[in-house]
Amino acid sequence: MNYFELFSLSPSFELDTAVLSERYRELQRAVHPDKFANASEQDKRLAVQHTAQVNDGYNTLKHPISRAEHMLSLKGIDLSHESTTVKDTMFLMQQMEWREALEEISDCDDPDEAIEHLHQSFGEYRGDITAQLAQKIGSEEASVLEQAADLVRKLKFMDKLQAELERAEDALF
Repeated sequence: MNYFELFSLSPSFELDTAVLSERYRELQRAVHPDKFANASEQDKRLAVQHTAQVNDGYNTLKHPISRAEHMLSLKGIDLSHESTTVKDTMFLMQQMEWREALEEISDCDDPDEAIEHLHQSFGEYRGDITAQLAQKIGSEEASVLEQAADLVRKLKFMDKLQAELERAEDALF
């Protein structure tokens, strides 16, 4: 299912989330199962199915990574069940450095500074990757779309690192 069509939005990585939220509320009002309380069993089932589609679509489109995955899937590149890893050795080396820094936080003289430095580093890298992705994901060229897929994989790694950083931060306080 094309969630952009469901929400009457143009397929775009850069999405106005306020418009998305408004369309979500409109669709929910139209298909919510409570509106079909006195309807036939079939209509009730359809309302539940439509509500599930609207919820899935909203959750997919509101998050940049899942939105990018959806856009790629619409172009024939399915990342949802893959085990392909990033092959960019520079990125992998950077990731190893970040993981080492994460492991050393508790032993630092100033863990707050180390955490702040990692937050800043992650944010800058994520911003760069996201900007590149926004440029490439609209392409119709297979090679450019594969580059976009690699950028999505990198963003997934960054999400995992961010979660690890937050756990490390929570463990200190």
